[in-house]
Amino acid sequence: MTDVSPTNAPLSRIPRHIAIIMDGNGRWAKRRNLPRTAGHQAGVSAVRKTVEHCAERGVEVLTLFAFSSENWRRPKEEVNVLMRLFMMTLDRETKKLNNNNIRLRVIGDRSAFPDLLQRKINESEQMTHSNRRMTLVIAANYGGRWDIVQAARRLAQEAKNGSLNPDQINESLLASRLSSADLPEPDLFIRTGGEQRISNFLLWHLAYTELYFTETLWPDFDEIALDEAISEYSQRERRFGYISEQLTKAPLPDATSSSA
Repeated sequence: MTDVSPTNAPLSRIPRHIAIIMDGNGRWAKRRNLPRTAGHQAGVSAVRKTVEHCAERGVEVLTLFAFSSENWRRPKEEVNVLMRLFMMTLDRETKKLNNNNIRLRVIGDRSAFPDLLQRKINESEQMTHSNRRMTLVIAANYGGRWDIVQAARRLAQEAKNGSLNPDQINESLLASRLSSADLPEPDLFIRTGGEQRISNFLLWHLAYTELYFTETLWPDFDEIALDEAISEYSQRERRFGYISEQLTKAPLPDATSSSA
């Protein structure tokens, strides 16, 4: 395996799309005898650093799992804090994203959010809609199973309306109805905080994604930690069902794209 330092990962191997589960805010706070909410506030700073560094590195899409559909089960006080933080972050950061040519997208079921937050999301997306340097995707009230179900419902409705023959439904068609259908599938998945599971995040999309788990708690995840993940990714061989010799003789389109 070639030795590649974190700060010198080959630019040709920078992932087009990085997806991150930002785990460990609560434990970070507990270790400092702070309330869990302090960990979430510290996590916002890590988000800002990660967005900036991904843009500098040339990443095209960064998807962050901010709030899962299961997170409503947390204590009401913590959920309320997360909603306020989401609103405050949109207020503070949208103009910065726009000034840095970064587009904001929010995926997930927005209907459960307060009306004011829904309006703020729409305004932020609209303000940054034309930006092309990088797309920042925030998964909020999102679940991978929800995404597949809503795609299936859309196809079922089209079939019911007579605009779609069920025999036409295949993987590509279903994928085109997912909430992030216009974006490349993730090349690199990162989960901080030491847990090693996907937790209902982008279930369809991660079929061929390289998985990277780190013990680092999210508020401590900085530029060096991100470069370590990218360096690890750069050393992996992505075969997509082919064998190494096939890739060596002639790189194949399926093996170099973000989709399987």
